[in-house]
Amino acid sequence: MSVEQSSGETARGAARWAAARTRLLHQIAADTAETASWTGRPALAARVMRAIACVPREAFVAPSDGDVAYDNRPLGIGCGQTISQPFIVALMSDLLDLAPGERVLEIGTGCGYQSAVLAELGAAVFSVERVPELAEAARQRLRRLGYERVHVRHGDGFDGWPQEAPFDGIIVTAAPEELPPALPPQLATGGRLVIPIGPRGDNQMLWRCVKQADGTLEMRRMLPVAFVPMLAEPSPSR
Repeated sequence: MSVEQSSGETARGAARWAAARTRLLHQIAADTAETASWTGRPALAARVMRAIACVPREAFVAPSDGDVAYDNRPLGIGCGQTISQPFIVALMSDLLDLAPGERVLEIGTGCGYQSAVLAELGAAVFSVERVPELAEAARQRLRRLGYERVHVRHGDGFDGWPQEAPFDGIIVTAAPEELPPALPPQLATGGRLVIPIGPRGDNQMLWRCVKQADGTLEMRRMLPVAFVPMLAEPSPSR
């Protein structure tokens, strides 16, 4: 292949991804407007939309899913897990109301896509993944893409990451049946917790919680959702 041919294919590939990202942003904006009666947010913050536009989602999906990398839907990433629908990633990021430099705990690294979006918002991200293969793959992928402010470890998400607490935000990308009791104490006063709660295969609700000065959580329902279940790390004896 000549240099001219290679350069031409690279340019066409870049244009293809740029067009796909633009279509996705329009779809996210439409979904945001349609769900405003639930969320109270008819539009997402411009910086959140820029973050979505900046993250190369094609780098976070399986090569076989490259053609649908920018479809507004979840995709399988192996180990029974998924990369979330981009609209949900954008909404949950927006609900955190992050300022640059804030610290975020993420429960459920998966492929690292949500982590990358949070990093694009200027957050320092501490992400816990229960599947060791996914944790290591995400760590390498994020490092390769230059997301140095994302820290990934293998562990039980129900425990959080107490050594790095307190956090300005906590985001949970799988659904427990109840709010894990270890997470609220790791949230700073005024911090935001965004989490889906509900049984597998049944109604789940996305909640936005704000920690009050007295340590309680002000909780608000945001949107009916469908997430994979949040599972505990198996004990060594099992």
